[in-house]
Amino acid sequence: MAEKSEQLQLEVDTAFLYESLANIQEDASTAEVLRSLAGIERSHVEHFLAKMRETKPDFQLPPPSRRARLQFKLGGIFGYDFIIANLSSVERHMAISTIEQKLQHGEKPSGFEHNHLKILESLSHNSSANVSGGFLSKMEGRHKSVGGNALRAAVLGANDGLLSNMSLVMGVAGAALANDTILLTGLAGLLAGAISMALGEWLSVQSSRELFMNQIALEAEELEASPEHEELELALIYQAKGMEKSKAQEMAHKIMADKDTALDTLVREELGIDQSELGGSAWEAALTSFVLFALGAIIPVIPFFFTSGSEAIYISLSLSVLGLFGIGSATSLFTGRTVWFSGFRQVLFGLVAAAVTYGVGHLIGVSIAG
Repeated sequence: MAEKSEQLQLEVDTAFLYESLANIQEDASTAEVLRSLAGIERSHVEHFLAKMRETKPDFQLPPPSRRARLQFKLGGIFGYDFIIANLSSVERHMAISTIEQKLQHGEKPSGFEHNHLKILESLSHNSSANVSGGFLSKMEGRHKSVGGNALRAAVLGANDGLLSNMSLVMGVAGAALANDTILLTGLAGLLAGAISMALGEWLSVQSSRELFMNQIALEAEELEASPEHEELELALIYQAKGMEKSKAQEMAHKIMADKDTALDTLVREELGIDQSELGGSAWEAALTSFVLFALGAIIPVIPFFFTSGSEAIYISLSLSVLGLFGIGSATSLFTGRTVWFSGFRQVLFGLVAAAVTYGVGHLIGVSIAG
């Protein structure tokens, strides 16, 4: 009973905040979307109230809590961005809780659970919406790096290979082992690390593909079972992006007229999934990770093919420093830092790691020899 009461209060507060925010909006489209969300939350309130009255017929609907009222008043002083951020958190929590409850009862998630959060995200990314001083612009931002995800993956993959294998080679060299042993260890580290990276990337991409396919299947089921609900949510998403209500409803209605087009649009707009990609090729991602890690990892090993002793160690360190500086410089493309700062920072971290492993290796070597 206490849990239901808390859930009811949460729904009341959420509806109150949506309605209060809608009342102060200058942009009519944004206000309409917020009022629609408030209306949906009020329907949830009625549902929970009916449940409560099954066991307590005299149970009265609680008013918005002091906390919710205080939130809104503080928004007028400090800005309303934290209210939307809080609502996003609440919607995310509600979605997760709803999915967990359905799974516990053996039910399938409907695919609707994250729709309110998706609408809020669409509002936040609509640059044309003048939402009380732009407080939505700070919420759920998606900042794309200059180089994109492919460049980021390439740089980080090569960095992992170089840094991990340089540390391994320096550790073995510190133990004063034979050149052949250092070379064998370096190649073994390269191969083990590259395989591990490739397998991890394959599992990551393949799991994402399977998750996306499951979400698409659920969306298709809900489209078949409740097309009116899907059409309403789709229209709200278009409104949240700045489209007039009538045009949003018209577009949503046209899209829903064709099931194939409707499913593709709903998957893209509500779930953020491009069916033509579905996370990319798992094998391609695995091969790329293997190659990039190996390219980085081979750098500290190269000198030991041609020379040995202190000379090989110094050359290995020199090549590794150059590689680390190059990788650090490449990270500046998506960190915004200067080339020199990013490069030397990477070199510093790499040398510290190499010094530590060399020292540990030296101590172990002396201990064994003694």
